[in-house]
Amino acid sequence: MKIGTANSPSATKALLLGSGELGKEVAISLQRYGVEVSAVDRYPNAPAMQVAHRSHVIDMTCAEAVKSLIAAEKPDIVIPEIEAIATAALLEIEAEGNVQIVPNARAIQLTMNREGIRQLAAEQLGLPTSKYAFAETFEQLQAAVDAGIGYPCFIKPTMSSSGKGQSMVKSPDQLQAAWDYAKAAGRADTGKVIVEAKVDFDFEITLLTVRALNSEGQVATYFCEPIGHLQVSGDYRESWQPQAMSANAIASAQQIAGKVTDALGGLGLFGVELFVRGDEVWFSEVSPRPHDTGMVTMVSQRQSEFDLHARAILGLPVSTALDKTGASAVILGGIDAKAVVYGGLAQALAVPDSEIRLFAKPEAFVARRMGVALATADNVADARTKAVKAAGLISVGVAG
Repeated sequence: MKIGTANSPSATKALLLGSGELGKEVAISLQRYGVEVSAVDRYPNAPAMQVAHRSHVIDMTCAEAVKSLIAAEKPDIVIPEIEAIATAALLEIEAEGNVQIVPNARAIQLTMNREGIRQLAAEQLGLPTSKYAFAETFEQLQAAVDAGIGYPCFIKPTMSSSGKGQSMVKSPDQLQAAWDYAKAAGRADTGKVIVEAKVDFDFEITLLTVRALNSEGQVATYFCEPIGHLQVSGDYRESWQPQAMSANAIASAQQIAGKVTDALGGLGLFGVELFVRGDEVWFSEVSPRPHDTGMVTMVSQRQSEFDLHARAILGLPVSTALDKTGASAVILGGIDAKAVVYGGLAQALAVPDSEIRLFAKPEAFVARRMGVALATADNVADARTKAVKAAGLISVGVAG
């Protein structure tokens, strides 16, 4: 692939649909190769907008708004970075043959909705998953739980991210509240929720999986070292790489991730979430884009997940080699406020082998990710300790 000069008639142009902290790093990785980047989100001054060549604020769930913007920008590549996007518009645009959708419009459509990806993984590919059912009414939900899913179980919107709308239900008296929350807090109300049985696992991992061109110009699949992570209410708080696993479990994880990403197709990085117990592995979810838990790769790998995504999209060589043992810890807002100020940066960076990334989001919320602390060490335990310590030294406050 030839790459032109940004802000010139020869420019190779990429348009990001979603401009949060993950999109910001993708934009930077693309710009290192001279790509002209436009960043799009539902609110102004999103993180990726602060580094992009141009930015736009639109309702990305509106098909006409998406099509109009793409027609005006004329990008070569469209890179969805969030779930709530009008996928029908992407299917139309891809069918016209002038724009590369990453990894492809079908993959975006399948993975943005838990119903589509679960049916692909469990019913078409036969991958091991938890017991699950979809419900359009509370009565259907209750019947599915009573019919064999049982308690404890998880109730989730079919379209959401970062734990929004997700509840763990331990008894029948909690079911109605979980239903109401799933219906109200998803990215969009699809009319259905998913209920999943609890898997008795030892730990969860993210297996970053890259579909890229090899030296012969053929699509090949590459795997990063497994990433372990800690979640609170379905949202990530810490991650570390590598997660120790048996050789059999690693082989099973790679086989599952390979099958699901092959079925989705296209080029780019995928975040495949898996449950692990001993040598057993179950498929959970997949995102056709960099994963929040993969932010640890900014210090653990020579090529971060964002570099890998950019390289794969552009048809460039990739390396998933681990460079150092690393960990990440989230910096939460802790308050609801706009134009916040950060303190403790010098103290946090004084933690040995640490890094801090502040996302510069225009508004803080109590549970919103405002930054991440990163650290390396000789072992996972020490790296986690450093990252958590550095994150805890950052304060988020109101100006003045």
